[in-house]
Amino acid sequence: MRLPFFLAKRFVAAESVHRTLPVAAGLTKQGLHVTLDLLGEYISDPKLATEAKESYIQLVRSLHETRHEIDQNISIKLSMLGQKIDESFCLDNLHELLLVAKETGTFVRLDMEGTDVTDSTLSLFEKVYPDYKDHVGIVLQAYLKRTGDDVARMCELGARVRLCKGAYKEPAHLAYQDMPTIREHYLRHMETLLTKGHYPGIATHDDMLIAATKQYVTDHNVPVGDFEFQMLYGIRPETQLSINEEGYNMRVYVPFGTAWFPYFSRRLRERKENVWFVLKNMFRR
Repeated sequence: MRLPFFLAKRFVAAESVHRTLPVAAGLTKQGLHVTLDLLGEYISDPKLATEAKESYIQLVRSLHETRHEIDQNISIKLSMLGQKIDESFCLDNLHELLLVAKETGTFVRLDMEGTDVTDSTLSLFEKVYPDYKDHVGIVLQAYLKRTGDDVARMCELGARVRLCKGAYKEPAHLAYQDMPTIREHYLRHMETLLTKGHYPGIATHDDMLIAATKQYVTDHNVPVGDFEFQMLYGIRPETQLSINEEGYNMRVYVPFGTAWFPYFSRRLRERKENVWFVLKNMFRR
């Protein structure tokens, strides 16, 4: 049974591109940057992976046709391009997408998924990065115990990193489990990226981490144009506008598509108030 979309509409802009573009345009008019994220993950059928690649390419072309009214910036999951089927197949699909991104001036962020594909994601990123330096970036997750080394490597390459806490359930030998420890490592990686990285995305809804980032920027004279805060669509929209009004760059990740349930489930797990919002609105007309 397919769940009704209205359950997810707080966190997911729409189920189609043509309904999502006006949402993104509205955020842009408010002074926010946007990244469009076609939802889906862990495709195991080569035919479906090829279709996902074509959907990504069409998204890039659709953004280009807006004549820069909306940021030409998208986020993708390599598991949608066949990463779990065959890495060479996935790499070919990624090259084809990035070639169109380069032609249209689009930036593509490779999302980070579970630890079963972390090594593969970073390996594929490093294979394409030399040819598409201005058009591809990566996501690193602060709760993974390996991330300090990965941050150092990305700074060495000069790659654009999006730093987030991490939303997948991972075992204790791979990921820190308690929030104080995760925050501690997030702050450490944030400081490294702000001093040694290339236009990092500080992706968090956590007031403590936001305040610490602002303080670090002030104390170390980091220009506000050298990084951006990032948040997810539908989560703390007033805070997004407030941070932007303070003079910081704020980017909103705008997910869309019919394969929204896994994303929706992760948002509910992250914050109990998200569960309450959905329950409260299930019976509203």
